[in-house]
Amino acid sequence: MATLAPGGNAPVASGPLRVDINYSPIAGADIDVSAFVLGTTAKVRGDGDMCFYGQPSVLGGAVTLSDTSAGRAVFNVDLSRLEPVVEKVALTATIYENKASFERVSQLSMVVSGDVEAQIPTSGMKETALILGEFYRRQGEWKFRCVGQGFNGGLEPLAKHFGVDVAAPAPAAAPTPAPVPPPAPAAPKSTISLSKVTLDKTRSSISLEKTAAGFGEIKVNLNWNKRSSGGFFKSSSSIDLDVGCLYELQDGEKGVVQALGNCFGSLNQAPYIQLMGDDRTGSVAGGEWLHINGTKWAEVRRILIFAFIYEGAPNWRETDGVVTIYIPNQPEIEVRLNEEGGRDGMCAIAMLENVNGAVKVSRRVDFHRGHSAVDKAYGWGMSWRAGSK
Repeated sequence: MATLAPGGNAPVASGPLRVDINYSPIAGADIDVSAFVLGTTAKVRGDGDMCFYGQPSVLGGAVTLSDTSAGRAVFNVDLSRLEPVVEKVALTATIYENKASFERVSQLSMVVSGDVEAQIPTSGMKETALILGEFYRRQGEWKFRCVGQGFNGGLEPLAKHFGVDVAAPAPAAAPTPAPVPPPAPAAPKSTISLSKVTLDKTRSSISLEKTAAGFGEIKVNLNWNKRSSGGFFKSSSSIDLDVGCLYELQDGEKGVVQALGNCFGSLNQAPYIQLMGDDRTGSVAGGEWLHINGTKWAEVRRILIFAFIYEGAPNWRETDGVVTIYIPNQPEIEVRLNEEGGRDGMCAIAMLENVNGAVKVSRRVDFHRGHSAVDKAYGWGMSWRAGSK
């Protein structure tokens, strides 16, 4: 086995490789690992070139991240599946929120498919972000280099180094609740643009592990565009697209949170979910919001987010509807309602499940005639009657 120090390199096979990253955990600080796929300019080309905890598989599975338990992470990189324009794959580590520096990590190493080992000396290292190593092309062959380059300031300067844009906070004003307006929700935390995850047919789910700070308040936003008469509706000039959810708690309690029937829920007591407003037209800039009390996530078994047409003949493709899920210190999760739903007036959008304490978000985007049909499809087992709002 070849042993590398920073600056050293060794040839590797141009096929599937496994990289085991091992490190000594730091009490009170999380270490995140990421991979940046870089083109000829040594920069990322777009969102799909960053593999990290919020996007653990990119480029059709050519680069994947797994086994991110404390003190360990595993990348699988299939170099033979990378496009010719890809020149490097850089492996990095950052200390979340700069809570410590790498001098507190007593041991940090990488092993590439049992053939190459690299030790990163961390003694006296004041930086909070590191390029650990990189795969790179040289005269048509692949090599691996131990790098060990540090960055002060954590993820942001590291991301900028690889050409990642850092997004400014986007204000997200909440609509008026019923009957008293709540304060506007805080804008989503500033984050790098690559942290947004879009769930679609090619990637249908993501699991988010709880951080040291917990999940905080989870915010689910539904937004859409108003359409004129003859487009979305045959008999109305406005769209009343409502967001709601079915919920099941760990103690077996089941129910619905929605404007229909004035079932607005509650944040501080069961079901720990609250609808914050009802936009009848789609003209409210912030759309509609469901808030989930993430500090009570242990009490939740599953939540099915849905949208439905309160009246009229639906054409879901024309709504430009999008649901965005904001979880503090986690990537934004986006699901678009961009499929034809026929004349079915209800869309099951996404399922949030408690899987060993994590939040597993799965895209659904399937269409049903109404609440009872959704209930039957997902096995909720409740009885339904007509309601109004």
